[in-house]
Amino acid sequence: MTIPIYQIDAFASKVFTGNYAAVCPLRRWLKDELLLGIAKENNLPETAFIVQEGRGFHIRWFTPDIEMDLCGHATLASAHVIFNHLQYDKDEILFESSSGMLKAFKDEKYIWLDFPSRMPKKTAPVAIMEQGMDRPPKETFKARDYVLVYEHEDDIIDLRPDKQILDQLNLDPGGIIVTAPGKEVDFVSRFFTPQSTIFEDPVTGSAHCSLIPFWAERLQKTKMSAKQLSEREGTLACQLKGDRVLIGGKCVTYLKGEIYI
Repeated sequence: MTIPIYQIDAFASKVFTGNYAAVCPLRRWLKDELLLGIAKENNLPETAFIVQEGRGFHIRWFTPDIEMDLCGHATLASAHVIFNHLQYDKDEILFESSSGMLKAFKDEKYIWLDFPSRMPKKTAPVAIMEQGMDRPPKETFKARDYVLVYEHEDDIIDLRPDKQILDQLNLDPGGIIVTAPGKEVDFVSRFFTPQSTIFEDPVTGSAHCSLIPFWAERLQKTKMSAKQLSEREGTLACQLKGDRVLIGGKCVTYLKGEIYI
């Protein structure tokens, strides 16, 4: 059996930046252990599997460790593959997923993801989390992911989290977002996943399901720009639309190949 594979740099305007994802179009769904095995072999932050169903696609996302309930950058990468490599002639894609119906559409500048908003709620600090982050946040919130709020962009850049300490936490399937107001963009962030093969995610689209409503309320604006300050970095266009968020970005194709199983 051969399976097509595309490796895409998402939230990126050139290769070697943004977040990498594999996208594997399938004719039908394979067994879960095979999907996880492929993701583990790829050893990328996410591998997205898509199956065309009627006028839309069913999408699932796997890290090297688990299946995720929602992934932004791999959905953006999947939309890029559909628009640019699968002879898809429409400007909008519907994705059926475990997080409900998702939509991707394109304009002259970006591919946009239409995702559910996940407004985080204030919660008590977690001692191990603060210890592992090497400096305490100003505030702690939680939706799917914990959201640790700091005062300055430099706080986010300078954080040196201790994976050994943070691995004491079981946040499956969530992670830890650290965020602060930005200097040149509205807000910045980083994302960490304890007990994960890939500890720091380069650019995390799904984290912005919480960051967009959070900063929209703080900044009193519905259209914002954001940057994730990982080593690879990534830039995101952000909009709040009621109970939905729009996350815009660019993608670059890095490779196209085949998997032999």
